[in-house]
Amino acid sequence: MGIFDIIGPIMIGPSSSHTAGAVRLGLAARAIIGGQPSRADITLHGSFARTYRGHGTDVALVAGLLGMNPDDERIPNAREICESEGLKVTFHTASLGDVHPNTAQIELVSPDGTQRTIRGASVGGGNILVNKIDKFVVDFTGEHHALVVSYKDQPGIIAKITSLLAAENVNIAAMRVSREAKYSKALAIIEMDQPAPTKSKEMISRIPSVDTVVVLPPVSA
Repeated sequence: MGIFDIIGPIMIGPSSSHTAGAVRLGLAARAIIGGQPSRADITLHGSFARTYRGHGTDVALVAGLLGMNPDDERIPNAREICESEGLKVTFHTASLGDVHPNTAQIELVSPDGTQRTIRGASVGGGNILVNKIDKFVVDFTGEHHALVVSYKDQPGIIAKITSLLAAENVNIAAMRVSREAKYSKALAIIEMDQPAPTKSKEMISRIPSVDTVVVLPPVSA
């Protein structure tokens, strides 16, 4: 454990879990949908649901969706800023089942109509874990550069993706693949020690059966 794990991140707000972590969940969701959404419907669970007003969790999540970092001095005004930025946000509280108490489910719509549902938790010290994207179970901490690749499940797709990254000298730190069913829609999250070159993203996008490739920058402490 390092000193920053003990004293927590540099941030605006009273709580690393309820504020800094919530900002990073918003940042991760923003990256996953590919930019600032036009609408966000957010469900808060457990401790998030009980204390979000006092700890500013709602404000922090909105700040992340707007692209603010945990130390941004504008965070307290994020709810007001989102209105001028064209982002409509609604909040609900509900049980999301057997999940971490600091969990939020964020349903997003982008300006072009793309829809994504991201579920994640603030797990302490400003750190996060995104555990679901749409119907897919994932395991993304936001500590590394990453690619989110959606594709039709079939033999050889993962091998082609990793070969293209290797050819550009990109080192893979972790990877998780989830699918709806055999030969159905699948999702891969590939965490890397360095950002993938634009060339790699373009080449992966051209692999037959690949639908989308999203670049995720690091968002964790």
